[in-house]
Amino acid sequence: MNERTRQLRQQSLFFNNFYATGTRTTRGLEAITLSIPPTPGRSIVKRIGRESGFASLGQQLKQRGYDSLFVYGGRGYFDNMNAFFQGNGYRVVDQDSVPAAAIHFENAWGMADEDLYDEVIRLADADHAQGKPFFQQVMTTSNHRPYSYPEGRIDIPSGSGRAGAVKYTDYAIGKFLETARSKPWFANTIFVFVADHTAGSAGKEDLPIANYHIPLWIYAPQLVTAREVDQLSSQIDLAPTLLGLLNFDYTSTFYGRNLLLADMPPGRALIGNYQHLGLFDGNDLAITSPGAAIRRLNNAAEFRDKQKVTGADPLVARNIAYYQGASHALGNNLLTWRLPDEQALADRRQ
Repeated sequence: MNERTRQLRQQSLFFNNFYATGTRTTRGLEAITLSIPPTPGRSIVKRIGRESGFASLGQQLKQRGYDSLFVYGGRGYFDNMNAFFQGNGYRVVDQDSVPAAAIHFENAWGMADEDLYDEVIRLADADHAQGKPFFQQVMTTSNHRPYSYPEGRIDIPSGSGRAGAVKYTDYAIGKFLETARSKPWFANTIFVFVADHTAGSAGKEDLPIANYHIPLWIYAPQLVTAREVDQLSSQIDLAPTLLGLLNFDYTSTFYGRNLLLADMPPGRALIGNYQHLGLFDGNDLAITSPGAAIRRLNNAAEFRDKQKVTGADPLVARNIAYYQGASHALGNNLLTWRLPDEQALADRRQ
């Protein structure tokens, strides 16, 4: 961890026990945007023809007058992202939306983080000038092979490996926040930094817990008290937590929880890949696999005690309930966005 990252962590609401749901970017986007566990097969983001009309975080904020945007440093037709976000309440801005003169460095994945954050600032300025609140869900591209970025920014040569890409990402975030602090909208803006997944997902175990552990920072020095939260939590908890910070009363299809509630139940993390689906309770891990295989790993972080169990095992039963519940909801159109009752909204505003 470099000094810039360390300072941001100290100044933020930092969740140190936070886990990705999967091993691919589209699973992370699915979890953050829709707050649901992984469903069988492809992520919802990539389901062509079935990727729209869901009760998303963007829909919740758009309904309240926010300009909900998905801002991506590459071209959003990749992984069907444009269709997904456009179909779920977002206005899409990607590499093709940015004038060529505003892109000073790019590789096969897209524009450099600096150029992307410059566009983020421009979009925020434009909304603020119109008196419109904004929500931007931003995805960077730098941390991918060939790990290239503008020269002269950090002390690691471009293209030399992941360590340089990570350090450049930190540099770009720092530069972005420095610019944002000079803006009139800064004091009233919440900045959330979260990963989509970790760098690697392979291991001797089916679902290696450590390979799903990701950071989550919430930075708003004039709105949110800086502290560390060690509650076990999941990407699906991000949307309810953000809406809770905004003090919004809402109806949703979210499976996640507001992590800042005083009476929170014990934490849990949902993790999976193409073959296995798991529920981690902080110590033990229940796994369901193809062929109705069911296992439980006690002391899962150390992979010490692997047991075959039945669906009657409490942790296994909860695991099945999460994933079968999400699959049932998706298959029966129970995750569809519906406009709230206008009278109920009026009553809430009073």
